[in-house]
Amino acid sequence: MKTFVISAMLLCGATLCSAQTRSLFNGKDLTGWHVDVPALDKDTGAINPFIVRNGMLVSLGRPNGHLITDASYHDYRLETEYRFAGKPGNCGVLVHASTPRVLYDMFPKSLEVQMMHKNAGDFWCIGENVTVDSMAVYRGPKEKWGVVDGTTRRVKNRTDDSEKPLGEWNTMVIECVGNRIMVWVNGDLVNSGYDITTSKGSIALQAEGAEVEFRKIMLTPIKRFTAKK
Repeated sequence: MKTFVISAMLLCGATLCSAQTRSLFNGKDLTGWHVDVPALDKDTGAINPFIVRNGMLVSLGRPNGHLITDASYHDYRLETEYRFAGKPGNCGVLVHASTPRVLYDMFPKSLEVQMMHKNAGDFWCIGENVTVDSMAVYRGPKEKWGVVDGTTRRVKNRTDDSEKPLGEWNTMVIECVGNRIMVWVNGDLVNSGYDITTSKGSIALQAEGAEVEFRKIMLTPIKRFTAKK
């Protein structure tokens, strides 16, 4: 009987974990997301840069803008698999996104986790701020730090060569717990921040010049950091 009870508890725990983890992309359409692309406001001929192709969510790169979750999230693990479909370029995942178009009439207030080729894992402050260890090393002189245009908003990641060769799939894991964030690229811890000026918001993907394919976007609620530190 004791063995049965323990087995049942383990099974229940596994089922609960499975039920909590869910895909933010259904593989068929953009249900659960909305598009914010300024070019679409006035140009009726402009295309939506976010499409579904062969079961993948694709950012075509142009025109610039964002695909934003309808829901707001906090305390979660986000795992995505992505690759540049052709030429390398720029893209990113924005966490804790809120007020739209606060920067360059384009970017929502948020903290960006960079996906730009050879820079995956950088933080970019967009109306929100973050602290990391050795700030002067990774962000530059303190007097230039800021979260608006004309200030140093970039916080460099801490590894080189974590990304795979072009054409291969990369795995990025972002964990947000309270006002802290940790980012892994292909298993390497590439950045870690704390004292973020917000702890919740939508999640956004960018169209920023390069075509990027996403084949996995999974979210799991968490109460503590779970990936290897």
